[in-house]
Amino acid sequence: MSGFEPNRVYSVAAHQPPDATSPDSPAETEKLLIQFLHDFRVGEEYLYRDKLRGNILLKQHFLEVDLRHLSLFNDELAHAIQDRPADVLPLFENAAARFARNILFPLAGTSDEGAERAAEAIPKIQITIKSGLNLLQVRDLTANTMNKLVRMPGIVISASVLSARASRLHLQCRGCQAPKIIFPQGGLGGMGSGSDKGLPRVCDAEDPTGQKEKCPLDPYIIIHSKSTFADQQTLKLQEAPDMVPVGELPRHMLLSADRHLTGKVVPGSRIIASGIYSQFQSSKQKSAGTAALRQPYLRLVHLELMTPAGAGGTNPFGAQFTPQQEEEFDQMARSDNFYERFAKSIAPSIYGGVDIKKAIACLLFGGSKKILPDGMRLRGDINVLLLGDPGTAKSQLLKFVEKVAPIAVYTSGKGSSAAGLTASVQRDSVSREFYLEGGAMVLADTGVVCIDEFDKMRDEDRVAIHEAMEQQTISIAKAGITTVLNSRTSVLAAANPVFGRYDEGRSPGENIDFQTTILSRFDMIFIVRDEHNEARDKTIAKYVINIHMNRPNLNDESGDTAGEIDLDKMKAYIAYCKSKCAPRLSAEAQEMLSSHFVSLRKQVQQVERDNDERSSIPITVRQLEAIIRISESLAKMTLTPTVQNHHVEEAIRLFKFSTMDAVSAGSADGLSRGELNEEMTRIERELRRRLPVGWSTSYQSLVREFVTQQGYSSHALERTLFVLEKREILRFSGQKKVVHRVGV
Repeated sequence: MSGFEPNRVYSVAAHQPPDATSPDSPAETEKLLIQFLHDFRVGEEYLYRDKLRGNILLKQHFLEVDLRHLSLFNDELAHAIQDRPADVLPLFENAAARFARNILFPLAGTSDEGAERAAEAIPKIQITIKSGLNLLQVRDLTANTMNKLVRMPGIVISASVLSARASRLHLQCRGCQAPKIIFPQGGLGGMGSGSDKGLPRVCDAEDPTGQKEKCPLDPYIIIHSKSTFADQQTLKLQEAPDMVPVGELPRHMLLSADRHLTGKVVPGSRIIASGIYSQFQSSKQKSAGTAALRQPYLRLVHLELMTPAGAGGTNPFGAQFTPQQEEEFDQMARSDNFYERFAKSIAPSIYGGVDIKKAIACLLFGGSKKILPDGMRLRGDINVLLLGDPGTAKSQLLKFVEKVAPIAVYTSGKGSSAAGLTASVQRDSVSREFYLEGGAMVLADTGVVCIDEFDKMRDEDRVAIHEAMEQQTISIAKAGITTVLNSRTSVLAAANPVFGRYDEGRSPGENIDFQTTILSRFDMIFIVRDEHNEARDKTIAKYVINIHMNRPNLNDESGDTAGEIDLDKMKAYIAYCKSKCAPRLSAEAQEMLSSHFVSLRKQVQQVERDNDERSSIPITVRQLEAIIRISESLAKMTLTPTVQNHHVEEAIRLFKFSTMDAVSAGSADGLSRGELNEEMTRIERELRRRLPVGWSTSYQSLVREFVTQQGYSSHALERTLFVLEKREILRFSGQKKVVHRVGV
């Protein structure tokens, strides 16, 4: 028979029918498991036999077993592993070790010496179980799932240092020097409970001389050099932010990883952990005196890393898209006007703001990250700042981006501290060691951070994200921990100007209360004004009322149906583009960009000269990189490998519409701000001379006198009257037809 090796004695129970293969006793189970490793094949390939052999020859003593294969081989075995993993897994590991010894030393069974040598060479094999079980959230784990195999997704927020846990202890009695070997149990049970816990209290060695009273109580000491140890690591898993119900804190779960599962993840990685839901008694509870209350944790049997591309709900594991999906995405990318359609599908319930939506589309896709030969990194993520009047749907846009980006964290400025955004240093309650816990920017690695109320943040908190926005790392030196964390995130921030609304009369510098350092890190800055315009107001009112009356097929200004691409498809498409495409500039595009950057600098210089003040929004080399990134993301959106001229033109148009507009904001009628202010002072002087206190005149005569006769611009006159009314020097009556001078 194929299952029998030569030179072995086998015994078969005579009274049992030979085909009964139910795992009743541990010995039966182990035999079945060896048979599974030996016999299971897919086609002509003996999967586990070859895999195990390959791993052992590489000196890696572990084997990953797929639970589906096991259930194909024997359903009861698979059920036993799901229901009683703590009993079956040790048997599986023994079976694998025995089977591995058979592979490496086929003749070892013939002599005792050979068997010992084999046992020394392969002491133990670690089995990791890959399963397709349903994902459970931390909140779904109840007492009924205790000691069962569970599988849950989450984000690792902290990982402890590797520590050595004893798997075999060699003890020696202090009195009679008698050796003793014990095998401590795994798990977190021994955490923080002293190294001598669990050792026998009395020496039980046979004493030939009969002088037993020499051995004291607690006689054993551990001989470390003869004991064997295995790596152990404690991870802290937090449920994904999008799974937390409103108003609740995110829950944590302790994971205990050992041997080959240690050192696999860093804080910020999104993983799916499979393990045995167990419990341990923490030292805190011992002092509290409740005997039966225990703390749950997960004993890991398998770790899957979720790559950022598939971290959305659509594809839980990495960028494994089905061929149908890939075909559909390629067609989408090739369809005409895809860029326009995608931009319109962003927050379809918000009217207008097409350019802002296009900028957000660029932010979602991002440019190409570059690592130069000298190790310097150039970021590919695009940062956008929306600065504007209240009621212009800035927060709605941020909320939408949080839903559509594969990885996103939403935070509000007032409720975020510097440590909450970057990382905090915590102290472990059991081992009293310091460890790092990542904040929002670390958790959103390779995703988007939406920061609302950006202007309400304290200055010292805002400084914390300077480095994260440009270098894409967060350096920390706190409590003796010096380290660098990754934060490859795009930042989408929304802020209100200083006075609550954007004041046209002041320069952007006075309206925007941010330091130049942070403004230069934003690739696009939009000033969103709430303009009063009757036709536009009517359209918006109609649009909003339609939404409230649940009429989904809204037609926007061009007659297309808004929101053509649904949310899940957008999410999957963004993930697909990010994983598949990293465009580079073509030669013509390079030429176009460099000449354009020079003209932009000239333009800013001109604006500065006209207004006689430094521009608060700087145009630096960073802004040239910004235009490069925007054009790359436009190419990525349609899966084009090189950046063409039309991409660069659109990128330059977006940049001009956003940041360059913000630089020259406040000028009107072809006048720069400096000239406008000068004119306003002259008009004010004339007005004070012409209208003594208590006199009044008609608005029309003022327009005739100043605009028609003296050639001032009507905009300057309007602004002067507006400012003087604010200062309570003039008062209007009769629907702004009559002007009274009331104050000095």
